[in-house]
Amino acid sequence: MKLHGVKVPHKKNTSLCVPEQIPDPGTVTIPMSMHIGKPAAVKVKRGDAVKVGTLIGEANGFISAPVHSSVSGKVLKIDELVMSGGMKVPAVAIESDGLFETDESIAKPDVKDFDSFVEAVKKSGIVGLGGAGFPTFVKLAVKDLSRVEAVVINAAECEPYITSDTRTILDRGEDLLRGIDAIKNYLGVKRFIIGIESNKPEAIAELKKLSAKAGYIEIKVLPPVYPQGGEKVLVYNTVGRIIPKGGLPLDVGVIVINCTTMAEIGSYLETGMPLVNKCVTIDGSAVNTPKNVIAPIGTPLEKLFDYCGGFKEEPSKVLYGGPMMGLAVPSLDMPVLKNTNAVIAMDEKEATPPKTTACINCGACINHCPLRLDPREISRAYKLDSAKDLCALHVDLCMECGCCSYICPANRPLVQTNKLAKSKLRTYLAAQKAEKEGEK
Repeated sequence: MKLHGVKVPHKKNTSLCVPEQIPDPGTVTIPMSMHIGKPAAVKVKRGDAVKVGTLIGEANGFISAPVHSSVSGKVLKIDELVMSGGMKVPAVAIESDGLFETDESIAKPDVKDFDSFVEAVKKSGIVGLGGAGFPTFVKLAVKDLSRVEAVVINAAECEPYITSDTRTILDRGEDLLRGIDAIKNYLGVKRFIIGIESNKPEAIAELKKLSAKAGYIEIKVLPPVYPQGGEKVLVYNTVGRIIPKGGLPLDVGVIVINCTTMAEIGSYLETGMPLVNKCVTIDGSAVNTPKNVIAPIGTPLEKLFDYCGGFKEEPSKVLYGGPMMGLAVPSLDMPVLKNTNAVIAMDEKEATPPKTTACINCGACINHCPLRLDPREISRAYKLDSAKDLCALHVDLCMECGCCSYICPANRPLVQTNKLAKSKLRTYLAAQKAEKEGEK
């Protein structure tokens, strides 16, 4: 089986820009949900004094992650924040005192075995930093470790503009290696493969040095074809295995971890400082001086753009993430999140979608879909309100990478329709399940 994709302009303008720490942001707003699963439960109240690393949100269930203060200062308020996806979540606003004092509880974790390692990763608040935001400790808490044959480290960074993972490799090699060593020691995994696209020569050279030092890490240089970093695509192109429908990488003996996530694990094991800062690529046609910056989690996006010299012209659209899978933000007051790897500001020309015309049935969307779905038929089934057809067309497999829309000569909004179709299918399946349960 050959997995397909598209060739996108890389626009890695900031790959050689060493990340710069932004000044004190003044006030940070930290949501209790920056991960897949249940939001953390707020553990502070208005007027409380906090420091860098203070626990402000406690994990609220198995698939949940703790949240920590990224500045020292006082809690201004606890309010609701409407996220880019439309969900309302509790958020803690903290007024920084500019001192960035470290919480007295911060200490290097005492890790001796598998259980204490997983617990340490849980307390760190680390989630998937490639964009998905899945709590990392859940991924590592494997009941039967004999199932894990390989760990694939995702360094593909296939979206245009984004270079924050590249900077992790160039600037934080020791943290990355420490994280890999920990998983090797505590999970007993023998095979580690780092998948990276060939358009990152400096990062590849650095990874080869790390590999030579460790002696057990494979470097898999992959063609620069989007979406090379998609989990299913990466697993197939590194270990040659196909994740089954509805399955996880573990079902084929693999754990996939983003390279920055791995470096954060290594850093936490050495320092005990939880995830409170994030390296973010600031770029796009509307940005004056594209850079990589390090910002406290919760920093308003406006502060990042101010540090990069503001805008050449008023942006028409601002995205969390890259132009292929990024989410539009409603306001520059929105905060940096744990899984914010880039913020892209587009001018009017870049942000204006091309005119849509009728489908010419060329099949380009099928030929370039990484999972060989049929966006044409999905679109027809959606318009006909046929959930049964959507099920038969496996629309739930769609990873929403946007290859279909990108390659369509008629400029049809195929990925947007796929998203709506997935929602329609979920509603249909939920109704079917409720009906069956009612019959019992």
